[in-house]
Amino acid sequence: MIHNLETILKSSFRKQTDKYLNYFWIGFTIYTASFALSTSTTVSYIICQAFQTLGIFIFVLAATKLIRWKFSNQYLEFFFSLLCFWQLTIILRGHDFSYNNIKVLLFDAELGLFRFFVPLILLFPKNLLYYKKILKVILILGLLFILYDGLFIKNLLDLSYENDAPKFTYEHFVKILSVPCGLILLTFRYQTRPVKYFALIVLLVSIVFAIIRARRALLFLSVSPLLFSYLLFLFSQKKKFLSILLTFLVGLFLVFFGVKDYSASTPGIFSLLSDRATEDTRSGVETMFYRDMTTGDWIIGKGIDGTYFCPGIQTGDHTIYRDMIETDYLNIILKGGIISLALVLLIAIPAVIRGLFYSKNLFSKAAAMWILLWLFALYPATVTTFSLHYLTVWIAIGVCYSEAIGKASEKTIAKILSN
Repeated sequence: MIHNLETILKSSFRKQTDKYLNYFWIGFTIYTASFALSTSTTVSYIICQAFQTLGIFIFVLAATKLIRWKFSNQYLEFFFSLLCFWQLTIILRGHDFSYNNIKVLLFDAELGLFRFFVPLILLFPKNLLYYKKILKVILILGLLFILYDGLFIKNLLDLSYENDAPKFTYEHFVKILSVPCGLILLTFRYQTRPVKYFALIVLLVSIVFAIIRARRALLFLSVSPLLFSYLLFLFSQKKKFLSILLTFLVGLFLVFFGVKDYSASTPGIFSLLSDRATEDTRSGVETMFYRDMTTGDWIIGKGIDGTYFCPGIQTGDHTIYRDMIETDYLNIILKGGIISLALVLLIAIPAVIRGLFYSKNLFSKAAAMWILLWLFALYPATVTTFSLHYLTVWIAIGVCYSEAIGKASEKTIAKILSN
């Protein structure tokens, strides 16, 4: 009787968890799709923000039902507790409660409030069956990326740098909608052929537009998952990995400079990218950032609304203070100081090591590579945002710290994820 009761309770708990996970991802998808649509600047902000409000209501309520303060690793629990406390101090420091600022905090996925709560997804139930739900969300956002590209193709092909709207529209489309498809390619062993082909198409479209629009950071975000997926594929084939890796890197080096030389002499799709290949768009902003930051700012940051003195950095821009910097590790420091960056690295780097070198399956290794790609992207792009990309980074951290998943055989993982 007692055994039957325990079975019923466990089954009921799993059904409840499954239901709330569905609600969370539905609410998140509504919010994300609406935010990406609002960046097109041609759709009413009021309509988009109405849908975002609905999404917030759904995913916040669902998250409160899913979060459980439960850890199997004391190291992770200690530093994650410190990170959560520090994130709270960032939110509470220097907050502006004006109407416009509150709208930014709620509706801006890049600069808003919810990016500071992303690590809490680590506290969601850890189950391979639940991770399969993420695949559906990635595919939906990838489909929206293709659809939005078609709807706003004229906007995306506007290469005038006097007009910021198309530049940032494409940037948000890639960061918010298409980049997560890289996780599908990293977990290629557990995906069906149509799913892998679709993810590949989404990333290839991202790459083509990145080349046309000469967006180097977005090109890196789109290409790097393909390269790492190929390396993981070589590793899984049990060939002479090091020699193949060396050959691959040398070939990549030659191809890069070959394309650069070719595009320099041949106008066309690569011409704008070639013109901007060696253009320095970071050092000027970074210099202004360094000048403005005090010792205390470097240590603890300036809080959620922290800014730095940086006049006239964009054409026609008369703003004296900026609230973000494109070099994302400096963006983290701007808000939460070196303490914030150090806490993230103290959690993420051991996760990469555990996933790559102390796991028995490719799923954990793919999770580690996904974290590593995000760490690499902290310099060329802003990736610490309320997006599926950043959410899956923290989910991957949970995978890498999980003893049960890390020690599971490849056969066991494949049986669950490939079913």
